[in-house]
Amino acid sequence: MTTAPKTFHVKSFGCQMNVYDGERMGELMAAEGLTPVADADAADLVVLNTCHIREKATEKVYSDIGRIRKHAAAGGRKPMIAVAGCVAQAEGAEIVARARVDVVVGPQAYHNLPDLVARAAAGAPALDTDMPPESKFGALPRRRRVGPSAFLTVQEGCDKFCTYCVVPYTRGAEVSRPMGAIVDEARALVDAGAREITLLGQNVNGWRDADQNGLEALIHALDRIEGLARIRYTTSHPNDMTDGLIRAHAEVEKLMPFLHLPVQAGSDRVLKAMNRSHTRDTYLRLLDRIRAVRPDIALSGDFIVGFPGETDAEFEETLSLIDEVGYAQAFSFKYSPRPGTPAATMQDTVPAAVMDERLQRLQAALNRDQAAFNAATLGRTCEVLIERKGKLPGQMLGKSPWLQSVHLMTDAAIGDIVEVEVVRADPNSLAGVERVRAAA
Repeated sequence: MTTAPKTFHVKSFGCQMNVYDGERMGELMAAEGLTPVADADAADLVVLNTCHIREKATEKVYSDIGRIRKHAAAGGRKPMIAVAGCVAQAEGAEIVARARVDVVVGPQAYHNLPDLVARAAAGAPALDTDMPPESKFGALPRRRRVGPSAFLTVQEGCDKFCTYCVVPYTRGAEVSRPMGAIVDEARALVDAGAREITLLGQNVNGWRDADQNGLEALIHALDRIEGLARIRYTTSHPNDMTDGLIRAHAEVEKLMPFLHLPVQAGSDRVLKAMNRSHTRDTYLRLLDRIRAVRPDIALSGDFIVGFPGETDAEFEETLSLIDEVGYAQAFSFKYSPRPGTPAATMQDTVPAAVMDERLQRLQAALNRDQAAFNAATLGRTCEVLIERKGKLPGQMLGKSPWLQSVHLMTDAAIGDIVEVEVVRADPNSLAGVERVRAAA
């Protein structure tokens, strides 16, 4: 039997949905009377909210477990350790055998975390990786206090089955939350301090309500919430960018001019091997349609280099696509085989040294375009949502409509929206001067 914990710390890895899930787990434990602490080494309960997308991320979880135990033992402590998230879902029994943790809970069952912690404290097995058909969201506590920018999960799971991706196996089939529940949570977030809400989903633009209305219907509903100033959404699949959602970028002023739309590769053969269900040409023509209704939109993407069988010529096709699009931001990775996915059994693997060289070239092109996009905003006036204090006295840090970090000297409070002229453009951020204070 273990002493019931009084303090806790949640550490999240990976995507924005994991950040959201980590926040909700923290709220669950706080509702049980536990006190959050900023330092994992000072907590009675450490929750590692894991990501299974990359091999190194998985190994980092085991490394963290060892580090936490070693540091605690040196201080004569033995904290309870819970592993949550996608690694827990994929490797639940192995985690128990390999790492001997106290609690293992999957991403569809984390609303049961308080009960699992209580069972572990009583010395009982505490593993839950079920994917129940009922929604976990109804069991989560009401949001009480959030920052000016908040995440809100509206859809989970994925039915696309890209050959490299483990998400359909760890998050399950696509499920959309009811519109009414989402709108209620959005209002609660605004009441708790949010000015901007980012809608989250593994395939967020696959969201549908009971009448099969798409994400644009939800965006229009959120547009009517008083006090909500900005709406964003991520991550999208090109095949679910409907005409209505594209029009929403022109019709809804609160919908920010930023779109994360992964493509992964520029070669049609590689895209087919990835089971992406779109081609290079259909992707580019989709971007043309989006830019036609919102010319100032900033585009972000995901790229994988070294997918099995990728040739030098096919990699050059990816570079040429990057040149053609001009991404404002992007995420790029070397291919990492995930157990259980079709790509993990593919032959003709790309040598590690070749993947390293390709990734460096690809990231150089992406960094070039991000710097160019930032430079193009020099002299522009835009609204900046103040999110936190900067490093210098009187300095604040906020986000532009295009999701750029903006530093400025101001007496504005966190959560204010201020009008700013961009006076310096660096590769990764902007500096601005406040012009006119927008009404709160």
